[in-house]
Amino acid sequence: MPKIILTGDRPTGRLHVGHYVGSLKRRVELQNSGEYDKIFIMIADAQALTDNADNPAKVRQNIIEVALDYLACGLDPEKVTIFIQSQVPELTELSFYYMNLVTVSRLQRNPTVKNEILMRNFETSIPVGFFTYPISQASDITAFKATTVPVGDDQLPMIEQAREIVRRFNQTYGDTLVEPEAVIPENEICQRLPGTDGKAKMSKSLGNCIYLADSAEELKRKIMNMYTDPNHIKVTDPGTVEGNAVFTYLDAFSRPEHFAKYLPDYESLDALKEHYRRGGLGDVKIKRFLNAVLEEELAPIRERRQELEANHIEEIYEMLRQGSVSAQKVAAQTLAEVKRSMKINYFEDGALMKEHAERNAQE
Repeated sequence: MPKIILTGDRPTGRLHVGHYVGSLKRRVELQNSGEYDKIFIMIADAQALTDNADNPAKVRQNIIEVALDYLACGLDPEKVTIFIQSQVPELTELSFYYMNLVTVSRLQRNPTVKNEILMRNFETSIPVGFFTYPISQASDITAFKATTVPVGDDQLPMIEQAREIVRRFNQTYGDTLVEPEAVIPENEICQRLPGTDGKAKMSKSLGNCIYLADSAEELKRKIMNMYTDPNHIKVTDPGTVEGNAVFTYLDAFSRPEHFAKYLPDYESLDALKEHYRRGGLGDVKIKRFLNAVLEEELAPIRERRQELEANHIEEIYEMLRQGSVSAQKVAAQTLAEVKRSMKINYFEDGALMKEHAERNAQE
C-alpha cells in the first residue's frame, strides 16, 4: 500500500512559530525523507468558513499568506501537492455520505469539538458546518487515501473518529477506504508552544503570537515583553522555569551550538535553568539569548518570504491552481470508488436496469 500523508491549516491568518515547531518544520523533514509516496497539504478554506461565514474576505486573503509561509519554510511543490480545499468539491460530497454513518451524540462526545465550542463561546449557537468538522476531516483524509496524518495530541480524537467512519463504511459497503494513522511530534514541547503572554495556547485572537513574517524588530519587541516568572522581581531572586514562556521557547528552539555561539558562559540549557532557579540570572539576559536563537532560525524564512511576496505572487497562485487540479483528480477517483461500493453509480453500472428487467419479467 502506498504511504500517503494528508495535513493542512486553516487560512485564518499568517502562520506563527507554534505552527512552525508543531507541524511545518516536520512537514519539510517528511517531504525530504523519501519515505512517502505522496504528500498532500491542504489550505482548509472551506473549514475556516464554518466559523468565519460572516467574513469570507478574511479567509480568502489569508490563503496566499499561508501559501507564502509554506514555501518560505521549505515546502516544495515539486515534492508535495499544495491545494485549496474548496476547489475540490468531491470532498463535500464524501462528507454528505459519511454523515449517515455518524450520530449527533457521537459528535457531541468528541473532546476536540467540545473544547473548540467552549473556546469560541458557541454554546447552543453552533454552526452545523463547524459541528460536523470531524466528518469533513474524515472526508479530507479518506479522499486521498492518507495512511498518515501528522497532528498534535489534541487532534487525536478527530483521527479516531475518522477511523471509526472508515470502519463503518467498509463494514457496510465493502473494503473501499483506507484507515489512517496519526503521527504526533516527538518533542512534546512542540505540541503546546504557549503564547508570549504565557497562556496555554498561541492564538491569533489573543494577540500573543510570534509570526513567521515578523520583522527582526517586531520579533525582538515581542520576546522582550514575554511572560516569565512574575515572582522573579530582582536578579538575585530564585526563578521558576516551569510555566516560564521564555524557557519553554528555549526548550523548543535552542540547540547546544547556540550556547557556544551566543551564551558561552553556559554549556547547556540545563545549566542555564539551574542558574535561574538558584537566583542571580536576570530575565533580560535569557530573553536576549532567545532572541538570538529565534532570529537565527527565522531570518532565512523571513527573507525567502519577502522575496516570494515581492516577485512571485502570480506563480504561487498558479501553483495553487495546479495543486488543486491534481488533488481533485485523486479525490474524484476515490469518490467514484465510494459510489460504486454504495451502488449509487446508476449510469455507469447496468445492474440496476438489469434488475428492473428481471423483476418486470417475473411479474
